Amino acid sequence: MRVGIIGVGWYGFTPSTPELSFREMVFEAALRAYEDAHVNPRRDVDTFVSCQEDFWEGISISGEFAPDPIGGTLRPVMTVPGDSVQAIMHAVMHIESGISKVTVVESHAKPSDIITMEKIMEFAYDPLYGRIGARNFHFLAGLDAVKFMERTKATKEDLAEVVVKNKRNGLKNPRGSYSSSLSIEEVVEQPYVVYPLTSLDISPFTDAAVVIVLANEEVARKYTDDPIWITGVGVGYDSTMELSDLGRSTYLRLAADKAFKIARLHRLENVAFFVDDTYSYKELQHLEALKVQDPVKKLREGELYADGKTPVNPLGGHLSEGRPLDASGLALLLDAVEFMRRGEFDKAVVASWRGVPSFTGGVAVLER
Repeated sequence: MRVGIIGVGWYGFTPSTPELSFREMVFEAALRAYEDAHVNPRRDVDTFVSCQEDFWEGISISGEFAPDPIGGTLRPVMTVPGDSVQAIMHAVMHIESGISKVTVVESHAKPSDIITMEKIMEFAYDPLYGRIGARNFHFLAGLDAVKFMERTKATKEDLAEVVVKNKRNGLKNPRGSYSSSLSIEEVVEQPYVVYPLTSLDISPFTDAAVVIVLANEEVARKYTDDPIWITGVGVGYDSTMELSDLGRSTYLRLAADKAFKIARLHRLENVAFFVDDTYSYKELQHLEALKVQDPVKKLREGELYADGKTPVNPLGGHLSEGRPLDASGLALLLDAVEFMRRGEFDKAVVASWRGVPSFTGGVAVLER
C-alpha cells in the first residue's frame, strides 16, 4: 500500500476562535492545504471525507455542512462520525480501491462554542453503569491510570515528566498554545482533578481545523518530489467500560497489529512516534500498545525526548497543542508530516484515541 500525503493545512489551535465559525475554520484550513498540494479541489479532487460528530456541533446531520468549505459541493462527500484516523483509513480505501485518485480528509473542532461539555461527555457513557453522577467525566481515566501505574510501577513523577517533556517540545511549535516550561515538582504539586491526574496531566480542549490531501502514487509523484507515504493504517476496538481491560490499550494494540502488518514494519528502529496524550499516562500506555519495550524506563533514561533515540510527540502533542476533539488524530498526523518534512526521521507512527469513554484507536505508519 502506498498512498501519498501531498498537502496539509490547518487553522486555529487556540483556546477560542471567536472570529470564525467552524465552517469558516475548515475553509481556511482547506485553502492552505490546497495551496500546499498545488491542487484545485473542483478539478483535481475525486472524493472528500469529513470527520465530525453531531453532538459536538450541536447540529443534527452536521455532515450537510461539510461540502461547501472544502470545495465538495455536488461532489462525492462522506462523513465519518469517529476518530479522524478512521477517516484517513476510509480515504486510503477510496484510493486503493481505484474509486479515487485524490481524496481530501478534513476534521475540525470548536469546543469553545460548547457550553454543556460535561453533559455531552456524560451522555457518552453507558446509561446504566457509566452515568453514575461522578464529580467529573475524567473518572474513567483516573481508574485506567491507577491500573496502568500499578502494573508498570510508573509513578506520578513519571506522568509529570511526560507533561514537562511535551509542553517544552511545543514551545517552538506555532500550534503550541498550551506549551510552557515547567518542572516535575510544579506538575506534581497541582491539586488532583481525579486521582492520580492533576489539571496539567489533562490536555485542554482547543479549537482547530485540519485538512489533509491524499493521492495515489502516480498522482503524488506528479505534484511533489518528496511525498510522505502512508504505508499502513489500522483501527482497533475494545469492549465497553465494564468489560475492557483497564490499564491497557487493547484497542491500540489491535490497530497497531493491522497497520504494522500492512506496512511490513517489523522493527521499531529510527521511528518517531506521535501518540495520543490526552492524559499524561496515556502516552506511556499507548507506546506500550505500539510494542515499544518498557516505555517508562525509556522515559526515565531520556530516550523519549525530541533528541532521543525514540522521540515521542517532539512537537508537543495534545498536552501542548490542546485536544481538538475528533480532529485529534489529524492533529497528530499533521505533526508527523511537518516533522518528517524537516528530514529528521524517515519513518513515523501516528496513534490516536477517541477519548473517554471510548475504547477506539487508530494507527498510521508514515515513510519518506
